[in-house]
Amino acid sequence: MTIIKICGIKTLKDALAAIEAGAGYLGFNFYPKSVRFIKKSACAEITSVLKHERLQIKLVGVFVNSSVEEIKDVMQTCSLDLAQLHGDETPEIFAQLAPHAFRAFRGIPESNVGYERDEAPVMLIDAAVKGVYGGSGVTADWTAAAELAKKYPLLLAGGLTPENVADAVRQVQPWGVDVASGVETAPGEKDAGKISAFVNAVREVENQR
Repeated sequence: MTIIKICGIKTLKDALAAIEAGAGYLGFNFYPKSVRFIKKSACAEITSVLKHERLQIKLVGVFVNSSVEEIKDVMQTCSLDLAQLHGDETPEIFAQLAPHAFRAFRGIPESNVGYERDEAPVMLIDAAVKGVYGGSGVTADWTAAAELAKKYPLLLAGGLTPENVADAVRQVQPWGVDVASGVETAPGEKDAGKISAFVNAVREVENQR
């Protein structure tokens, strides 16, 4: 079953809507320049409720060039399962966070050397947009991503919407899909209807297999 990650969660309401729709992963963005930035304290309030309810969900922190100390502090405070490294983090930084981190690549990487993981997801593939660290709404290179997906359990991100995610899943056959702007009514404001439509589109493709 294709994993679905709803990224850029800012409120408990949006988190619960994503879980109710069938998402398996939630992403919280700790990049201050992002419209989806969430403070550590606000995230901790949300995740404490989710943990208290014992909801079977993986919680992911999205970081862009943060220090290892800051990432570890946020992950502990917010009870996060994984760190998504979405900046220009080196293999040395990755190693200090392993095995609880995976690398997000903007564009198709020439290699994954230094960022290997034994568990899924091994990597995330996003669109390459100059000066933008995710959430651009631009689609990734699906053809190249499909070749990578044959080798690695990857998360496909970049411009996915309820309207195009079915085609993306058919073409790329990724381990999972990641959406932020594609299920919003405004930057940072999730739409429960769009989240449900996104999840349903993915599940319909699976039912056709």
